[in-house]
Parts: sequence; structure tokens; C-alpha cells
Amino acid sequence: MNYFLTDEQQMIKELAAKIADEKIAPVALQYDEDGTFPREIVKVLADSDMCGVYIDEKYGGFGGGVFEMALVVEELSRACGGISLAFAGTGLGCFPIILFGSDAQKERFLPPIASGEKLAAFGLTEANAGSDAAGIETTARKDGDGYILNGTKQWITNGGEADVYTVVACTDRSRGARGFSAFIVEKGAAGFGFGKKENKMGIRASCTRELVFDDCRVPAENLLGREGMGFIVAMKTLDRTRPGVAAQALGIAQGALDEALKYSRERVQFGSAISSYQAVQHMLADMAIQIEAARCFIYQTCRFIDSGAKDFSKESAMCKVFASDAAMKATVDAVQIMGGYGYMKEYPVEKRMRDAKITQIYEGTNQIQRNVIALELIKGLSKK
Repeated sequence: MNYFLTDEQQMIKELAAKIADEKIAPVALQYDEDGTFPREIVKVLADSDMCGVYIDEKYGGFGGGVFEMALVVEELSRACGGISLAFAGTGLGCFPIILFGSDAQKERFLPPIASGEKLAAFGLTEANAGSDAAGIETTARKDGDGYILNGTKQWITNGGEADVYTVVACTDRSRGARGFSAFIVEKGAAGFGFGKKENKMGIRASCTRELVFDDCRVPAENLLGREGMGFIVAMKTLDRTRPGVAAQALGIAQGALDEALKYSRERVQFGSAISSYQAVQHMLADMAIQIEAARCFIYQTCRFIDSGAKDFSKESAMCKVFASDAAMKATVDAVQIMGGYGYMKEYPVEKRMRDAKITQIYEGTNQIQRNVIALELIKGLSKK
């Protein structure tokens, strides 16, 4: 289908696809097996000027938006959903600065991210604050010309590998969610450390660690926006990055379909390629329908966001839910089509099935997203 990409967007998509095919696909299974963080791929992306596609030109980026980010994530994820997270996770950590950073903060932190010199991460989730983000226990106490952070963030993508972290902490417990504030914390700050690298089911090439704050001093100029804006910073950021999760799911699903389709034409049973059997054809057709529908949904949502729309929580949640559910089904069906071969680690579809599962969980579980969608629908009805 022709999505009427601009020449620049088409160039970005083709370059990301080239990197995926030539640099990521050959090493994806090994990186998954070893749990290796893809520093070499990050360097390739940096050398290709891909790291800043969603960052303003004045800070060294391409000047694109959520759509350009999603195009890159989709193509990289087609080869490996885990490796793509070095890029996508940086976008998640960077968007709070793009949206709420002062001019001085943007001038300081965005250029090295745009160049690929530095990676970013987003610190919101805690042991008791997953779906309930308002349950944050990490604190930030004002102390002279700075803040003292104490607490632990859990399951942070790019944790330990990133150089710049946007962290949400409680500055006034009495105000509930209005008492949260967001800070930029740099790797190497005194009192800032990391937990062990998590041993995950999927996205194993992505590094996931705890962020540990033990009397970590953060200068006052690293406060994002004003005190009390942390929850808003987090929610506005996630509204813009959930289409990135959807794009990751889309890429994983497309990669699974590509493998299943290729295999179905090569695998002969009862004297014919299994692609000639209607049972297999229907599975392939359903995969293709869901994937193309997800792509339409994601691209349109990204364009809607980049157009300057003010409220898109519902659309962002919807495309994330639809694409991640489609990816889970597509990868399971790809394993089924490939049978015993699909179940073996030497073939790439079982990895895609493991990678797909997280897209239904992080940046808000699909059950929470359905709550968001329903509440927005009800709220919209009450306005009529």
C-alpha cells in the first residue's frame, strides 16, 4: 500500500531497512542468546545519522517527529525487537526533554543524543508502581541548590547503558500524583547506581536494570518544568511513545510473516509445498490483514500526533493495543506454520514470539490501555 511518505521519510525507512537487513539480521540470534547490548549497531545508527530523526534540527537532529521515529523502529524491529530498543528506549528517555525541557536543557542534552554519542532512558516504573504509576515511592527532597533522590526504579530499558535518564520522583507526598516531579539524572552522578542485568524471556539484546538512588544529588537546573509536573511529563511522554511500541510490534510481526511465508513455499509435505494448502493460506492471509491494518493505524496516529493535535491518548492507546495483539497472534501462527522448526532456537520465529509478548505489557499493559480507551470514549460521550 502507498502511504504517501515524503522523500525524506522514504529515505529514512529505506536506510533503516538496509541497516536491519545487513547489520542486525545476521547477528540477531547470537545477540539474543548472549544477551549482548548492541553497541556496534548503535554506532552504525549514529554513523548513518539515524539517532536524531525525531529531534529538532537546531539540536543536531533531522527535525522529524513521532512518525519518523516509528518508521525507524518498525524496520529495525523487523530484524530484532531487542536490538531496536537501544534506539526506541532512547526516544522514550528523550521525549520528556523535547516536550518539557528548557532551552538550556535542550541545548545541553539533545545534541549528544541526536549524534548517537549518548543514549537515554526513562525511569518511571517501580516494584509497587507499574500499572499504578501514581504509586511511585522514589523521593526527591529539596536541599539547597539541588534535590536529593532516594529510591529504586525497576525494569528500566537501557538501564546502565544510557547516559541520560529522565526520572519521576515524589517531591510532595501530600499532593498525590500532583506531588511528582521529573528530573534529568546523568550516569556517574554520586549516589546513582544500577542493579543486576535482568534475565528476560524476550528482547534479550536490550539491557534492563534497576536504577538505584542513594542520596543522589541532582542540581536544581535538572528539574524538568516545575515541581509537581512529573505525572504530566510521564503521561504526555507515553502518549507520544506508545506508537513506537506499536511500531516495534509491527516490525516483529512483519518479520514473522516474512519467515513463515518463505518457509511455507520451501517446505514440502504430501508432495506439495505447504503454501498450497488452504489451512496455511488462511493463516498467512490473516497475518497479512492484521499487519497491514496495524500499519495503517500506526502511521495515521503518528501523523495525527505530529500535526499538532492536543489530545490523542485514546488513539495512541488504541494503536498500541491493536498492533501488539496482532504481533502476538502473528508470531504464534508463524511458529505453528513452521511446526517443529518454528519451535527450535536456530530458527528466528520462536525469538519473535518471545519478543512480541513484551509489547502487550510495557508502556502500559493492554488491559490498562483498554481502560484508557473506554474512559476517553465515555468522556467524549458526556460532552455531547
